[in-house]
Amino acid sequence: MYELSFFSAMLIGLAGGVHCAGMCGGIVGAFSYALPKGSNLFAYTLTYNLGRIFSYTLAGGLTGWLGQIFSNQINQGIVILQFIGSVFLILLAFYITGWWRGLSKIEKIGTKLWQIIRPWSTKFIPFKNPLYALPYGIIWGWLPCGLIYSSLTWSLASGSAINGALLMFGFGLGTLPIMVLMALGFAKTQKMVQHPKVKLIIGLLLLVFAGLQIIKLMSLSV
Repeated sequence: MYELSFFSAMLIGLAGGVHCAGMCGGIVGAFSYALPKGSNLFAYTLTYNLGRIFSYTLAGGLTGWLGQIFSNQINQGIVILQFIGSVFLILLAFYITGWWRGLSKIEKIGTKLWQIIRPWSTKFIPFKNPLYALPYGIIWGWLPCGLIYSSLTWSLASGSAINGALLMFGFGLGTLPIMVLMALGFAKTQKMVQHPKVKLIIGLLLLVFAGLQIIKLMSLSV
């Protein structure tokens, strides 16, 4: 059951890559200017993204721990949290397709924290070696993002800190392919995943997945 959730998180991360391509495309472009001339682009890209995924995993562990506390205190608390996660998955589908952009308002939640930690990232650029890209990625992993916040609701409902961390690790792995391809200069990748038809297909798949989860939860609560 949990393994399915882990791979589902990977698929959500992969599907959410269409959002990453739009939101993080500029970041990827700026990232290239911090590299030494003639450096191994893949090595820097990989360590940067490993840092980003580390932050997602840490956030997943924290939210999983909070969710565990909530579910231990409230009757059927885990079911409530899983229902919230399904609702946010629907909102994410609307967000990706462009049907409703309300999820972007949630991104403001982390704005104050981001304003505090973002200046620290400048201490690591320009990169002297690939290891400098690791803490840089860790900091940029806290960039306010509706996609990440939506995914964290699943960590909240995972039942434990370990499960929450693993879910967000899976999510981070799902976002990795598109982010790496964009950083390596595959311009067609960003253009392809930003196509309206691709967004529509991904949005519909997320809606189906969320619907199945809600039906399952309703059957459990009866």
